[in-house]
Amino acid sequence: MPNSSASSPSTGIDHNPPNYVHSISEAGRLLPSSSQWNSIELDFRLVPKSNSNYDSLPSNFSKSYDYQVVITDKQYFKRFLYISLAIIFLVLAAVLLVHFLAHKNNHHGNSKDLTLALRQALIFFDAQRSGNYPSNSGVNFRGDSGLEDGDSVPGGLVGGFYDSGNNIKFSFPTAYTITLLSWTVIEYHHKYADIGELDHVKDIIKWGTDYLLQLFVQPNSDSAPIVLYSQVGSPDNGTEGENNDISCWQRPEDMRYARPVSSCDATASDLAGEITAALSAASIVFQEDNNYSTKLIEAAQMLFEVSTNNQTVKQGTYTSVETCGGQATRFYNSSSYKDELVWGGTWLYFATGNHNYLRYATDHFSEAVEEEEISDKTLFYWNNKLTANAVLLTRLLYFRDVGFPFEDALHLSSNATRLLICSYLSQETFKKTPGGLILLNPDDDDVGPLQFAATASFLTKLYSDYNKLVPTSGLSCSAGDFSLEMLHNFAKFQVNYILGDNPMKMSYMVGFGNQYPSHVHHRAASIRWDGEPYACEEGDRWLYSKQKNPNIVYGAMVGGPDGSDNFIDDRNLPLFTEPSIASNAGLVAALIALHDPPSISPDSNTINLGIDLDAVFTKIRNPSSPP
Repeated sequence: MPNSSASSPSTGIDHNPPNYVHSISEAGRLLPSSSQWNSIELDFRLVPKSNSNYDSLPSNFSKSYDYQVVITDKQYFKRFLYISLAIIFLVLAAVLLVHFLAHKNNHHGNSKDLTLALRQALIFFDAQRSGNYPSNSGVNFRGDSGLEDGDSVPGGLVGGFYDSGNNIKFSFPTAYTITLLSWTVIEYHHKYADIGELDHVKDIIKWGTDYLLQLFVQPNSDSAPIVLYSQVGSPDNGTEGENNDISCWQRPEDMRYARPVSSCDATASDLAGEITAALSAASIVFQEDNNYSTKLIEAAQMLFEVSTNNQTVKQGTYTSVETCGGQATRFYNSSSYKDELVWGGTWLYFATGNHNYLRYATDHFSEAVEEEEISDKTLFYWNNKLTANAVLLTRLLYFRDVGFPFEDALHLSSNATRLLICSYLSQETFKKTPGGLILLNPDDDDVGPLQFAATASFLTKLYSDYNKLVPTSGLSCSAGDFSLEMLHNFAKFQVNYILGDNPMKMSYMVGFGNQYPSHVHHRAASIRWDGEPYACEEGDRWLYSKQKNPNIVYGAMVGGPDGSDNFIDDRNLPLFTEPSIASNAGLVAALIALHDPPSISPDSNTINLGIDLDAVFTKIRNPSSPP
């Protein structure tokens, strides 16, 4: 802040006008202003200014006075003291009471234990593991399962995660989940480490990447096609009356029915792009393990090169081919492939520093936006990555501007990000439930609203952190200017709603708080763990039971309420009570973004936000280097 000139020693009159500062800055800083009416004057002088030039002369008055107090009645004097002390005590009590009530009202919901919530949210991924179950897991109702998965394909397909409350393993949302979790570790690994969860989340990511590496068979020649596996398990085994992963309500450990594998070629561009993104982002997470990180990068590069070769591959979505993703259309129907290829190219750029990948991402970003469905334009979830991609490119512009020829594309991404955040904060763009939950996709009756609110919370808080660390003029929207505090409050409110601050007083994360869903649509959680196998024929009695689940699937975020804040805790209504790994990844992202930073900053030269500005840039060349 510029210094104001001192008063003239001869006249005592200020020759320069006083400085003012805005009381609120979107960038979190005090900004100079020449207007007294929209500013606060900084004046720490506690006595009036003198109008004479004799300020340095001694005062005519003594600096001390001699008061003579005569007490004529000691009894009255004691009463006076008691009454005075009582009045002082009452005033202090009133002040403290007002302060306490104000504090309580202004911080409604801020008492949520985000550390506990985050730990539980990560435990849900342990409950979803398939394959040889780790002995050190804290989930006591899971064991080995799916050990014969993919036994008909080279190397097999053992491992990975069950998608949700059923026993199918979908490759598309699994890859998205690993990409998002990896992103949170890259940004906030200081926070994870501070609460002792860094090794845990990295173990979850590696469980996923080990499985993703099995999902494609590298061609042994230039003419040989690549094979991608999109699904293990099925909602329809092709023969009427046969059991499958949907018709049979059965624990994964008891599965004995056929689990077919769905396969694709390189035309499954969206699946290839998302796996590319996941392996690339994870390679940054594991960059200290050079061998494993290199393995992930090489696989991602090979997959990306094959899937973006327009001369040999006809690009498309994996669900548009019946044998590849025909069955997945009921669960994870993909509406476009261009956003995943842009997403994959962006993460490959960060993983390698190769500007060719950034050129692909920026050249195709606008094209992907044009193809994007209108209903998806403000969403970040398993089917749309463009909103998050814009945030990533904004990060690049803010902290490592690579210059020509990417300036225009990066500025366009920055503007897109600003408009996205403005839409979240606007009171007119999106409807909200009476309890305040933002409805980003209110016309879709098949999907719960919480997953979209969680990722919106993550992107908003992350963007807020970026803006706190760069010189910026703040967030300006058509409806007005917004402060960084407002961004934080929006993100916090949505997460607190999920954790119980809602009209139902229901925590929609299982196991958190005093009231949470107890009839979760989840096969393993709903069937008693007693060492006895239960056949498919016995499953319905568990599915339709009115009893609470015998096992608590800690950390699972269910689908959530409807647009009127109503929630039905019914195991047979998955719209309300089914969790998924893709939804939980968004919740983890929001929780770690909102979590307090470490008490000791990892970098004393920057604001302590618990964010690592350089982790994603380790492979990026100096801006002065030619692209």
